[in-house]
Amino acid sequence: MNRFLALAFLRALAFGFLLLSWPIASPVRAADAAFTQFIASLWPEAQAAGVSRETFDRETRGLEPDYKLPDLILPGRPKTGAPAQAEFVQVPADYIKDASIARLAAEGQRLLQKYRAALDEIEKRFGVPATVVLAIWGRETDYGRYALPYDTLRVVATQAYVGRRKDQYRTEFILALKILSDGVVTRKAMTSSWAGATGYTQFLPSEYYKHGVDLDGDGRVDIWHSVPDALASAAQQLVNKGWQPGLRWAYEVRAPGNVDCTLGVPEVTKPIGEWLRGGFVPVRGQKLSASEQAQPASLLQPEGVYGPAFLTTKNYFVIKEYNFSDLYVLFVGHLSDRMTSPLPFATPWSASKQLRSADVEAMQRHLTRIGVYKDKLDGKAGMLTRAALGAYQKSAGLKVDCWPSDAVLRAMSAAR
Repeated sequence: MNRFLALAFLRALAFGFLLLSWPIASPVRAADAAFTQFIASLWPEAQAAGVSRETFDRETRGLEPDYKLPDLILPGRPKTGAPAQAEFVQVPADYIKDASIARLAAEGQRLLQKYRAALDEIEKRFGVPATVVLAIWGRETDYGRYALPYDTLRVVATQAYVGRRKDQYRTEFILALKILSDGVVTRKAMTSSWAGATGYTQFLPSEYYKHGVDLDGDGRVDIWHSVPDALASAAQQLVNKGWQPGLRWAYEVRAPGNVDCTLGVPEVTKPIGEWLRGGFVPVRGQKLSASEQAQPASLLQPEGVYGPAFLTTKNYFVIKEYNFSDLYVLFVGHLSDRMTSPLPFATPWSASKQLRSADVEAMQRHLTRIGVYKDKLDGKAGMLTRAALGAYQKSAGLKVDCWPSDAVLRAMSAAR
């Protein structure tokens, strides 16, 4: 090799070494740096909310996003929705298992005695039955036995940065910092669901400040360790959303054979007495008072014309604001009842099959195209979807059962 070639070779080696050793920012590193800058930019909002500088610096130092969470919008990746919650993808028989209800009801009866004084105060102060708040606690965290797996602050920070509901979670992040700044709970103890709901009764940080109650009188609202505080806060949330004292959540009834299942929507409301005169019969010979019969109610048939039927009151929809699922409300309401009565639903759930969410969403698209459905395309067979299915079945000359089945899906596919 001559002198010129040798010199060129050495220069090439040196240049290659420089290329290899030059720090190149990966997309993840760049994204995390942007995340750090985003978090730092929130200090003025946190300060205005009453978060101390010490808390802000301590809790955000080294904070990293969790890109494995659902419901995020990440560059270069397909959009992810919320995970398929059991309330929306399981059939009622699988979600409201009698064995689970019986176990939780037995534990609830024990807790009724253990926390009698606090529960009496809750009933007196808020007008919410003790069994209802206990049932919420049982459904949310198995009376505190279920360990919520996520770091609340990391969850809400990630959702504020790349979530589908950034503005909402920006507020949740600020208020999560405020909870820590107020010294109510440690970061380690403030665990949550993937969506940032925390505590025995699963509150978002904003719900903590809207509805939190210090029932045990220790000067702070502690929904992570104080059962009286957590249950009173759940009761306060129900009251703030319109709970009516003395009103049942629902009445199980037997529907007449010619029932029009398309009436099972919240907008169709009639006094309970009118429903009874139309052929609906309270199960087990229940006698409803004149005041009960005067109460407005909506028809609920969770499995279409199959399985139990219910006349749902205002309080049913109040519980539904805690979790927007009919099966959740049925679970909580029935568990509440079972703490004082051992009787299961009078009509058993049918052996219905739940279609895949993608199939239900395909149905919703078809129902939207033909003008009988105007709600979300979410793959969930809720009240409005079931009623729209019934309307489609009527127009297509099919059996009207208001249930998303393979037969209805095939009929829709053939009609395209």
